[in-house]
Order: sequence, then C-alpha cells, then structure tokens
Amino acid sequence: MITRSLSDLWPFFALKVRTPRVTLAYITDEMIPALVALADDGIHPAGSSPFSTSWSLEPPNQRSTSMAQFYWRSRSTITPDAWHLTFAVVADGTIVGSQDAFAKDFHKTKAVTTGSWLAQSHQGRGIGTEMRRAMLHLLFEGLGTKVAHTEAFESNLASRRVTEKLGYQSNGSSIELRGDDVAERSIRYRMEQDQWVTIQQDDISIEGLAPCLSTLGLDSQTTT
Repeated sequence: MITRSLSDLWPFFALKVRTPRVTLAYITDEMIPALVALADDGIHPAGSSPFSTSWSLEPPNQRSTSMAQFYWRSRSTITPDAWHLTFAVVADGTIVGSQDAFAKDFHKTKAVTTGSWLAQSHQGRGIGTEMRRAMLHLLFEGLGTKVAHTEAFESNLASRRVTEKLGYQSNGSSIELRGDDVAERSIRYRMEQDQWVTIQQDDISIEGLAPCLSTLGLDSQTTT
C-alpha cells in the first residue's frame, strides 16, 4: 500500500514564497496555535480595531476557536470560482503574522485582494513591507494577476505606509464600520501589473505552486 503525504493530498501545504528576510508558508494545522498565541499577545492597541470585523477583539477562548475555523474554512472552500489563500509569515524561524489573498472568478478577472496582520512585537522592523512584497510576487509573477487590491482604514497609518511605499495607486474611499463598531473612512488602493513590473525584485522565489494551479482554475499556460 502506498501512503501519500498530506501535501500530496493538498498541495497547498507545500506552497511557500521566500524573500531574503521572510517566508510565506501556507498555513497548516500545526501553525494555528502559534498564530493564536500571537493574537493573544496583541496585534493592535487594546479596545480599538484596524480590521473590518471584530475577530481580534473577541475573548481569547472564542478568538482561538474562530481563528481555527477561519483557517479550516478558507482551506475547504477553495474552488476556481472563489478562493482564499492564507499564509503564515515566518521571520528568523518564528511565525510573526499572517498574509492572505482572496478572489472571485480569478481565472477570468485576474483581480485579487490582499489582507494581513503582524504581531505588535514584530512591527516597525520592515517586515510588513517584505511580506506584502512576497505576496505580490506570488500574485503577479506566479499567478498572472492583472490587478491587486487592498484597503485600510484612514487611521491605520502603518498599513497605508506599506501600501503607498510599494507604489499602489489610490482608488477611492468609503465610510465603513471597523470591528470595534466605529465608523471611519476606509481607503482603497490598487496595483496594476505594469506598476508591479517597476518594483519587481529577483530575490524572491516560489516553491510548490505548480500542483496548486488546477485547484485555482489555472494551468501553466495562464500564469506569467
């Protein structure tokens, strides 16, 4: 009897993006406790939220359950019509945050949206820029993305600085409720493929992507 590994059954478990400073590693069950611990230690100042949902403000026991459910749900619902890829951000051998990307009908639109969070204890070291650059490399270089979207509340200066530093263009705004039920202006940004080419770096590598493409509705002919 031939026993196959989990990454044979679900190739995304072997998907990684490496830069000189960080690695994006598709989230496995073994990584979830470390991500929960980071959230428990703090992602943002207590009582406020930079996110559009309240997950980070939940009581620890409730948050740990909802985080696990989120990662399992994101994994189990991937289809060519809608997918959500979740990555742990690893720096110096330690998980420090999460970077994700989600899309609908990507195989037709080639448009994707990204989101992320970084533990407070690891902020201010340039990791936020590096992990976003890694994700953009996967999207544009690996998947053939045409336009990448992201969004941040006006008060989330750290996220907006990363976005603007990488060359995204402003794409309007709207008033939205934050996770702490406070209404605030949310700033939208977009990056087109021709802008990505101007900031692209050759020191980023992608591992394990080819076996994942068919699940995303792609093949080697549809990527760059």
